[in-house]
Amino acid sequence: MYIGGLELELQNLIRDGIIVLIAFVSLKLTPGEHREANGFTWEPIREVAKLFAGIFVCIIPMLAMLNAGPRGAFAWMPPLIHEGAHPNLAYFWFSGFVSAFLDNAPSYLMFFEFAGGDARRLMGELPDMLAAISLGASCMGALTYVGNAPNLLIYALGVERGIAMPSFFAFTAWSGAILLPVFAIVGRAFFY
Repeated sequence: MYIGGLELELQNLIRDGIIVLIAFVSLKLTPGEHREANGFTWEPIREVAKLFAGIFVCIIPMLAMLNAGPRGAFAWMPPLIHEGAHPNLAYFWFSGFVSAFLDNAPSYLMFFEFAGGDARRLMGELPDMLAAISLGASCMGALTYVGNAPNLLIYALGVERGIAMPSFFAFTAWSGAILLPVFAIVGRAFFY
Protein backbone atom coordinates (compact mmCIF):
# COMPACT_ATOMS: atom_id res chain seq x y z
CA MET A 1 0.00 0.00 0.00
CA TYR A 2 1.31 3.47 -0.89
CA ILE A 3 0.38 6.65 0.97
CA GLY A 4 1.96 9.91 -0.22
CA GLY A 5 4.61 7.98 -2.17
CA LEU A 6 5.62 5.97 0.91
CA GLU A 7 5.27 2.20 0.79
CA LEU A 8 3.60 0.76 3.87
CA GLU A 9 3.98 -2.98 4.33
CA LEU A 10 0.91 -4.93 5.41
CA GLN A 11 2.78 -6.62 8.27
CA ASN A 12 3.73 -3.22 9.74
CA LEU A 13 0.18 -1.89 9.42
CA ILE A 14 -1.16 -4.99 11.17
CA ARG A 15 1.46 -4.69 13.94
CA ASP A 16 0.68 -1.01 14.52
CA GLY A 17 -3.05 -1.68 14.43
CA ILE A 18 -2.68 -4.38 17.09
CA ILE A 19 -0.71 -2.02 19.34
CA VAL A 20 -3.38 0.68 19.01
CA LEU A 21 -6.13 -1.89 19.61
CA ILE A 22 -4.38 -3.13 22.78
CA ALA A 23 -4.16 0.45 24.06
CA PHE A 24 -7.88 1.07 23.49
CA VAL A 25 -8.86 -2.28 25.04
CA SER A 26 -6.71 -1.46 28.06
CA LEU A 27 -8.34 1.94 28.45
CA LYS A 28 -11.80 0.41 28.15
CA LEU A 29 -11.29 -2.61 30.43
CA THR A 30 -9.11 -1.15 33.18
CA PRO A 31 -11.33 0.05 36.00
CA GLY A 32 -11.17 3.81 36.54
CA GLU A 33 -10.47 3.38 40.24
CA HIS A 34 -7.13 1.74 39.40
CA ARG A 35 -6.05 4.84 37.47
CA GLU A 36 -7.32 7.04 40.30
CA ALA A 37 -5.40 4.98 42.89
CA ASN A 38 -2.25 5.41 40.81
CA GLY A 39 -2.84 9.15 40.46
CA PHE A 40 -2.96 8.78 36.68
CA THR A 41 -3.74 11.86 34.60
CA TRP A 42 -3.17 12.69 30.95
CA GLU A 43 -1.51 16.05 31.70
CA PRO A 44 2.17 14.95 31.60
CA ILE A 45 1.57 13.12 28.33
CA ARG A 46 -0.22 16.17 26.88
CA GLU A 47 2.67 18.41 27.93
CA VAL A 48 5.26 16.19 26.25
CA ALA A 49 3.07 15.72 23.16
CA LYS A 50 2.69 19.49 22.71
CA LEU A 51 6.40 20.12 23.04
CA PHE A 52 7.37 17.36 20.64
CA ALA A 53 4.67 18.33 18.14
CA GLY A 54 6.25 21.79 18.11
CA ILE A 55 9.71 20.31 17.64
CA PHE A 56 8.58 18.14 14.75
CA VAL A 57 6.76 21.05 13.10
CA CYS A 58 10.11 22.84 13.15
CA ILE A 59 11.53 20.14 10.86
CA ILE A 60 9.69 21.69 7.90
CA PRO A 61 11.50 25.06 7.84
CA MET A 62 14.76 23.35 8.76
CA LEU A 63 14.49 21.10 5.71
CA ALA A 64 13.67 24.11 3.54
CA MET A 65 16.83 25.85 4.81
CA LEU A 66 18.87 22.70 4.15
CA ASN A 67 17.44 22.36 0.64
CA ALA A 68 18.46 25.95 -0.11
CA GLY A 69 22.04 24.63 -0.13
CA PRO A 70 24.81 27.22 -0.41
CA ARG A 71 22.23 30.05 -0.45
CA GLY A 72 20.56 28.83 2.74
CA ALA A 73 20.93 29.68 6.39
CA PHE A 74 23.00 26.56 7.06
CA ALA A 75 25.55 27.15 4.29
CA TRP A 76 28.30 27.77 6.85
CA MET A 77 27.98 24.39 8.57
CA PRO A 78 29.00 21.72 5.99
CA PRO A 79 32.36 23.39 5.26
CA LEU A 80 32.98 23.70 9.01
CA ILE A 81 32.43 19.96 9.44
CA HIS A 82 34.00 18.64 6.25
CA GLU A 83 37.13 20.80 6.23
CA GLY A 84 38.19 19.76 9.72
CA ALA A 85 40.72 17.03 10.45
CA HIS A 86 38.08 14.58 11.75
CA PRO A 87 34.67 15.12 10.07
CA ASN A 88 33.14 12.01 11.67
CA LEU A 89 34.04 13.31 15.12
CA ALA A 90 32.51 16.67 14.18
CA TYR A 91 29.31 14.96 13.02
CA PHE A 92 29.19 13.01 16.30
CA TRP A 93 29.44 16.16 18.46
CA PHE A 94 27.33 18.49 16.30
CA SER A 95 24.47 16.01 15.87
CA GLY A 96 24.69 15.21 19.57
CA PHE A 97 24.51 18.79 20.82
CA VAL A 98 21.62 19.59 18.50
CA SER A 99 19.90 16.42 19.70
CA ALA A 100 20.23 17.57 23.31
CA PHE A 101 17.97 20.53 22.54
CA LEU A 102 15.80 19.31 19.65
CA ASP A 103 15.32 15.55 20.07
CA ASN A 104 17.08 12.84 18.14
CA ALA A 105 14.81 12.49 15.07
CA PRO A 106 15.08 16.07 13.75
CA SER A 107 18.78 16.13 14.68
CA TYR A 108 19.46 12.92 12.81
CA LEU A 109 17.50 14.14 9.81
CA MET A 110 19.35 17.45 9.78
CA PHE A 111 22.83 15.92 9.85
CA PHE A 112 21.88 13.09 7.50
CA GLU A 113 20.97 15.82 4.99
CA PHE A 114 24.20 17.73 5.75
CA ALA A 115 26.13 14.55 4.94
CA GLY A 116 24.51 14.40 1.52
CA GLY A 117 21.18 12.74 2.27
CA ASP A 118 22.01 9.68 0.15
CA ALA A 119 21.45 6.56 2.28
CA ARG A 120 23.09 4.25 -0.27
CA ARG A 121 26.26 6.36 -0.30
CA LEU A 122 26.37 6.82 3.47
CA MET A 123 25.86 3.11 4.13
CA GLY A 124 28.31 2.08 1.41
CA GLU A 125 31.16 4.60 1.17
CA LEU A 126 30.76 6.48 4.45
CA PRO A 127 29.46 4.08 7.13
CA ASP A 128 31.57 5.70 9.86
CA MET A 129 30.00 9.09 9.09
CA LEU A 130 26.51 7.58 9.29
CA ALA A 131 27.46 5.85 12.56
CA ALA A 132 28.74 9.16 13.98
CA ILE A 133 25.51 10.95 13.08
CA SER A 134 23.37 8.11 14.43
CA LEU A 135 25.28 7.72 17.67
CA GLY A 136 25.50 11.44 18.39
CA ALA A 137 21.83 12.08 17.64
CA SER A 138 20.55 9.08 19.57
CA CYS A 139 22.76 9.23 22.67
CA MET A 140 23.25 12.89 23.49
CA GLY A 141 19.56 13.63 23.86
CA ALA A 142 20.01 12.36 27.41
CA LEU A 143 21.94 15.54 28.26
CA THR A 144 18.73 17.57 28.78
CA TYR A 145 15.05 17.16 29.55
CA VAL A 146 13.96 18.22 26.06
CA GLY A 147 16.45 16.11 24.15
CA ASN A 148 14.77 12.91 25.21
CA ALA A 149 11.00 12.41 25.57
CA PRO A 150 11.27 9.93 28.48
CA ASN A 151 13.37 12.44 30.46
CA LEU A 152 10.74 15.11 29.94
CA LEU A 153 7.88 12.75 30.78
CA ILE A 154 9.54 11.68 34.03
CA TYR A 155 10.14 15.35 34.88
CA ALA A 156 6.48 16.22 34.17
CA LEU A 157 5.23 13.25 36.22
CA GLY A 158 7.49 14.18 39.13
CA VAL A 159 6.38 17.81 39.11
CA GLU A 160 2.72 16.78 38.91
CA ARG A 161 3.16 14.51 41.93
CA GLY A 162 4.96 17.17 43.97
CA ILE A 163 8.40 15.57 43.78
CA ALA A 164 11.28 18.03 43.79
CA MET A 165 12.90 17.79 40.38
CA PRO A 166 16.13 19.48 39.28
CA SER A 167 15.75 22.53 37.07
CA PHE A 168 16.60 22.28 33.39
CA PHE A 169 20.08 23.69 34.00
CA ALA A 170 20.73 21.58 37.11
CA PHE A 171 19.72 18.41 35.25
CA THR A 172 21.88 19.40 32.27
CA ALA A 173 24.88 20.07 34.52
CA TRP A 174 24.41 16.79 36.40
CA SER A 175 23.94 14.68 33.27
CA GLY A 176 26.77 16.54 31.49
CA ALA A 177 29.17 15.82 34.33
CA ILE A 178 28.50 12.11 33.87
CA LEU A 179 27.86 11.81 30.13
CA LEU A 180 30.27 14.29 28.50
CA PRO A 181 33.38 12.36 29.62
CA VAL A 182 31.77 9.15 28.35
CA PHE A 183 30.98 10.81 25.00
CA ALA A 184 34.54 12.15 24.80
CA ILE A 185 35.87 8.60 25.21
CA VAL A 186 33.41 7.23 22.64
CA GLY A 187 34.24 10.01 20.18
CA ARG A 188 37.97 9.49 20.59
CA ALA A 189 37.71 5.70 20.35
CA PHE A 190 35.44 5.49 17.32
CA PHE A 191 35.62 8.69 15.31
CA TYR A 192 39.07 10.28 15.82
